[in-house]
Amino acid sequence: LSAAQRPPRWARGIRGRSGGSHRSPQPGMAAEDEGELSLLECRVCFEPYGPDGQWRPLNLPCGHVLCRGCVEALAGAERQRLECPFCRRLCGPAETSDCRPLLQLLELLGPAGGGLVSALGRSGGGAAAAAAPAGLGLRLCLGGWGSLVNPTGVAACPASGRLAVAHDGKKRIHVFGPSGFCLRRFGERGDASNDIKYPLDVAVTSDGHLVITDGGDCSVKAFDFEGRRVLAVREGFCLPWGLDATAKSEVILSDSEAGALYRLAADFQKGELKKCQRIRSRLVSPRAVAVCQTSGAVVVIEHLKARGASKGSTRVTIFSAEMDLIGQMDSFGLNLVFPSRIYATAVAFDREGRVIVTDVCSQAVICLGKPEEFPSFNPLISHGLSYPVGLTYTADNSLVVLDSGDHSVKVYSST
Repeated sequence: LSAAQRPPRWARGIRGRSGGSHRSPQPGMAAEDEGELSLLECRVCFEPYGPDGQWRPLNLPCGHVLCRGCVEALAGAERQRLECPFCRRLCGPAETSDCRPLLQLLELLGPAGGGLVSALGRSGGGAAAAAAPAGLGLRLCLGGWGSLVNPTGVAACPASGRLAVAHDGKKRIHVFGPSGFCLRRFGERGDASNDIKYPLDVAVTSDGHLVITDGGDCSVKAFDFEGRRVLAVREGFCLPWGLDATAKSEVILSDSEAGALYRLAADFQKGELKKCQRIRSRLVSPRAVAVCQTSGAVVVIEHLKARGASKGSTRVTIFSAEMDLIGQMDSFGLNLVFPSRIYATAVAFDREGRVIVTDVCSQAVICLGKPEEFPSFNPLISHGLSYPVGLTYTADNSLVVLDSGDHSVKVYSST
């Protein structure tokens, strides 16, 4: 039968070469998920491709791809001629060649393609899929136009559960209580000591101080929750952008124009700067930053320059606590593995140390897995967002998404 005439894969009692029974679809697997898996399977025997042996993908002269085992079976014992099962074109086994794009993709997924299911984040797959976060439901929606104007950053206080939002309103910092009520606004635009010209991001330290990157005067400013400024650092930055606090109340921040990451240590109670050290350089327009509170790992989103007609792309880069490179993948590489092109704008670590990103292309929040298994793929929120630009987790493990598209803060909890 031709490919169009064949019944769907799940309806056939096919036995693979390993002798096992046919594989029925995983629970909850959508049609598009089946399509993603079929890209890496031989369309004749429906076994997953591998880099070696019988399952190595081979190109036929007509352009169709089969595994080596099916090529040999179709050629018969004499191995002189075979007919493509899809277009009926005749060729000889010697005319086949390695399918290099698939082999390169298999290399990304690990030995023998074994990381396929975990890399695609399908339910019922490997350890990464089994450990995926539970489903999330919207619990609170805060702000809205007039309350927040073009928000750019959000952070949660680990002790009190208060949320701090940086935006472009008359008063730049908006503080919400755990129940969603507005507790305080401060940071007017101007030249006074407590003024904020243009906030790009905000972080909250474990000792209860708000640290803000101000793109208006290229500074980093710290406040208490009453709105009193306790510290300002202006020296040495070209354009400070994203930042996050460590478990020791230090701050990791990115300088987008300098292409660098800094570690800032201060006694915020006394308003004294102890250290501002460059810990990584030669990055490409780094912006959003997140620090894992348990391992100390750091993840940063780099914004790569556009080439030709391209609109540019992003790159998710993970460093260890010692700033050694752990993993790195740009939009193009992620698109090879996942169903859609990911343009990341915000990043966070969840309680288990998994990397979570916002994707403005699909208007979604996606889990990319732990640094040691990066990247896996598990959509956490796939609807209800307009232009997500900020992420953080509260002490009770609620996920907070800053949606600049409708000027709001959306709080999700496990359902």
